[in-house]
Amino acid sequence: MTTNTRPTRTAVVIGGGIAGPVAAMALQKAGIEATVYEAYDSTADTVGGGMSIAPNGQFALDTIGAGDLVRTIGIPVTSMALRSWNGRELARFAPPDRLPPMRFVWRADLYREIYAEAARRSLRIVHGKRLVDAAETDSSITARFADGTEAAADILIGADGIRSTVRTLIDPAAPSPHYAGLVSFGARMHDTGLPTTDGVMSMCFGKHAFFGYQVFDDSSAVWFANVPRREPMTLAEAQAIGAEEWLRRLRTLFADDRTPAPDMIARTPADDLLITGPVENMPPSLPTWSRGRMTLIGDAAHAASSSSGQGASIATESAVELARCLRDLPYGPAFDAYERLRRPRVERIIKLGARTNSDKSAGPVGRVIRDLLMPGLMKLAKPEKTAWQFDHRIDWDAKVG
Repeated sequence: MTTNTRPTRTAVVIGGGIAGPVAAMALQKAGIEATVYEAYDSTADTVGGGMSIAPNGQFALDTIGAGDLVRTIGIPVTSMALRSWNGRELARFAPPDRLPPMRFVWRADLYREIYAEAARRSLRIVHGKRLVDAAETDSSITARFADGTEAAADILIGADGIRSTVRTLIDPAAPSPHYAGLVSFGARMHDTGLPTTDGVMSMCFGKHAFFGYQVFDDSSAVWFANVPRREPMTLAEAQAIGAEEWLRRLRTLFADDRTPAPDMIARTPADDLLITGPVENMPPSLPTWSRGRMTLIGDAAHAASSSSGQGASIATESAVELARCLRDLPYGPAFDAYERLRRPRVERIIKLGARTNSDKSAGPVGRVIRDLLMPGLMKLAKPEKTAWQFDHRIDWDAKVG
């Protein structure tokens, strides 16, 4: 029996965000023992903003018996309302009625639930392990960490985010993340005094920047803003400017908009402002997701911009699909099958997110054209036309050939 025909029994997973622990759960279901190694010394269950988990992401979690994690902590988002700077509703869209609603989750809550579920399944997550290199032999691969320790397994999976070290090890010439021309901010408000939006998340195309918000039944809320900026700015550079200055700039940018943006920003303390930095995605030109015994999942392979609302969901899909391929095939053919199954779908979603980013950064003329055309275009876009994105289910029991 040659090396590449042996079944995969063990895996090193690099990255303890969302995709890494979910991958470990899926691998365990496939009969593969996985250990997750996270660069940071502590968990991220006290930081971060929010995200939506689409129906397809919920279906992927259901495949590994973890869907209730999101349903327990998630707040239903029944539809998205697109609005102009003057508050006029341009369009409204949602997944088809036959699908469950999207769920808004606070990132910290999701981390906490995922880590608790990993512990219940006796999965091992080790912190303080920053990957610096990997060495492959005929029979295994060894991850080497900055603290001098090592970990060996049959395969290594990079779930280490959009600035993946594993991606660089697979291909030192791999393209860098693509900057979408937007810098992002957000906040959690505990008592807005505003009435609930009844599950509707509003997306407001302001005169100068984009603003999204949802008010929940207890009058708490989330808001987020995307500010056009031609020159790229790193997260560190954005944070160095400081929350007070950014809030001042945001108040100026949204001052003329007839939406809740001016009031919600004005009532946000500097300590509550989340500076999330540049909006980015991975270009479809990433040549390969795998080399030898290494492969990529989640943002490391196919980061969709936050505008897509699909980042965590497609990362979860890929984690489950990779485990299914490794269950049925040796690692080499499994990696090939995994990329073949996933690449067309995720690249289509990335392109949709890029199109939304363009709408958010439209100039004065583009804004007028967009606001004129969007209502008519959205009337033509029936919910079933978007079903391919949301009604995606992985048949775990089907054999990968």
